[in-house]
Amino acid sequence: MSIFIIAEIGINHNGDLNIAKQLIDIAKECGCDAVKFQKRDINIVYSQEFLDSQRESPWGNTQRDQKKGLEFEKNEYDEIDKYCKKTGIEWFASAWDLNSQNFLENYNLKYNKIASAMNVYHDLLEKVANEKKHTFISTGLSNLEDIEKAVEVFKRVNCPFELMHCVSEYPLPTEKANLKMIDKLRQKFQCSVGYSGHEVGLPIAVAAAAMNITSLERHITLDRSMYGSDQSASIEPQGLKKLVQYVRVVESAIGDGIKKFDEQEQKIAKKLREHLSK
Repeated sequence: MSIFIIAEIGINHNGDLNIAKQLIDIAKECGCDAVKFQKRDINIVYSQEFLDSQRESPWGNTQRDQKKGLEFEKNEYDEIDKYCKKTGIEWFASAWDLNSQNFLENYNLKYNKIASAMNVYHDLLEKVANEKKHTFISTGLSNLEDIEKAVEVFKRVNCPFELMHCVSEYPLPTEKANLKMIDKLRQKFQCSVGYSGHEVGLPIAVAAAAMNITSLERHITLDRSMYGSDQSASIEPQGLKKLVQYVRVVESAIGDGIKKFDEQEQKIAKKLREHLSK
């Protein structure tokens, strides 16, 4: 099975539907399988004190202005849903609260996503698992006990899922990538494992592709210098194109681990060993 490549748009659209559409187009053109967004009810996720605090941004002078400016609502998601169907690419989103998960149920999405920050939110885990959609569960910001509790929820109700190895630093230092956790998660939880990366560059994700991951997620952006907390850990269009190409090459090169000595190699062996039969 081919690695399922997810282009994480997240909040890199900066509240602009046209930017979101450009990123959807780029993901499709580069060969990604899906795009992903993030959905929050800011009045639930953040305290009123925090929202009223000062924060300079393109949308105003408070945290409320900034957080609201980064959120798409129903009109925008209706258009995203329509645009992705027209473009021929799947979309889904990670909800940060129950209201947002209820909101996403309005769309006929094939997938769910548990963000690393939410993988200990039991009520959300229960709700998502009971939807019985294939769910990607990121494992950043957690220990093995946290992950085990999340896995138990999905296994108990027989909801299809896969874990995604993730270290939630933005951007992620190379020496902290810890790709050996991919095998450890697979062995411990007996499930498929993907990789969600926040590093700069492509080599770590390509290396993960060689470790039999089933999914790969990277943040994408039009320009890493744009406003936003996730932009610097994201991939620009040319980088995304290269990443997808590299991953597909790695997939074809992995093989099945069975030693082969086919007809072409036998011909070469005969030629190169002629002197041994003299």
